[in-house]
Amino acid sequence: MSAGDTAAPAPDSYALVATDAKPVEAPVLDYAPPMPRDRSTPIGLIGAGGISFAHLEAYKKYGLNVVAIADRHLDRAEGRRDQFFPQAIATDRVEALIGDPAIKVLDLTLHPRDRAPLMRRALEAGQHVLSQKPFVHELSVGRELVELAEANGLQLAVNQNGRWAPHLSYMREAVAAGLVGQVTGVHVSIQWDHSWIAGTPFEKIDQIVLEDFAIHWFDFLASVIGDTARTVYATGTRAEDQKVASRLLAQALVDYPGGQASLVFDGHTRFGAQDSTVVVGTSGTLRSTGPDLGRQEVSLVTSEGIARPTLAGQWFNDGFAGAMGALLVAIETGKSPINAARGNLASLRLLEAAITSARTGGPVGLR
Repeated sequence: MSAGDTAAPAPDSYALVATDAKPVEAPVLDYAPPMPRDRSTPIGLIGAGGISFAHLEAYKKYGLNVVAIADRHLDRAEGRRDQFFPQAIATDRVEALIGDPAIKVLDLTLHPRDRAPLMRRALEAGQHVLSQKPFVHELSVGRELVELAEANGLQLAVNQNGRWAPHLSYMREAVAAGLVGQVTGVHVSIQWDHSWIAGTPFEKIDQIVLEDFAIHWFDFLASVIGDTARTVYATGTRAEDQKVASRLLAQALVDYPGGQASLVFDGHTRFGAQDSTVVVGTSGTLRSTGPDLGRQEVSLVTSEGIARPTLAGQWFNDGFAGAMGALLVAIETGKSPINAARGNLASLRLLEAAITSARTGGPVGLR
């Protein structure tokens, strides 16, 4: 409006006032964890500490067949066995599971530095592998392992369990179905208290949020925009009053053709936790909000109105069932799973660029 105009603008002329959307029926999408027809495929798990409980609890719930659990500490392997799969073998001889013809799939939950050599040996021995996230710390190592798996006709997948968190899975499938058109924005904002890592090995990781936690959302971003990112600019810092040594605050801005993305993580939120994910498209907007990762309400707004699907399941531990289930389906069908290690390289490129950017203080180009 020019300085000479005298007519007063309408109250909503600047598009700052939202219009109410009428409720419409939610699209039915296949967001649940995939499962193979035959759930008897023998699985061996290496690494019975930490997160292994989530793997095993999910496998038990979905009727998968864990036949062996190995850990350098026999008591941990036996404890997990007794808790979830009493019929399984428990051993402190990790190498005994590598190449065992009675074990078709290996689930490796160790840290990346320990996993990579085992992945290589398992693939050379003819076993399919599910790797805990992050898949690798070095992209060159990841590419080598991907090529080894493909050369041997094996499936190599990554436990990006967030792919089957009900809200993220539904949003991803909605994008894949074209329900929001071309994606022009992906925005994540999470406020939670990550100080539980005090006194654990995680506290020794300086950029704990970027290096460990954020991979789920870089992976979600890659699942909706593909390997198209051009630049990443990220920061990581410590909150004013935090006692944990690691940096609990982090953020990343991602530029890609025709769109933008932002990931903001406030890991020192002591009060009022909140989790929000938004996907903006040329034909609609997806939004998921809730107090935590397990309680989310999803909406899809298009020209037809607003749909609010009722979703079943929980990230923990249905997401873990989805990661293994997708691998087992891939073994049955010969088709690559959506959590294939090759596809995960795009997620890792984003993560690596964000970490580099946070350390150097400048944007990192990916093209």
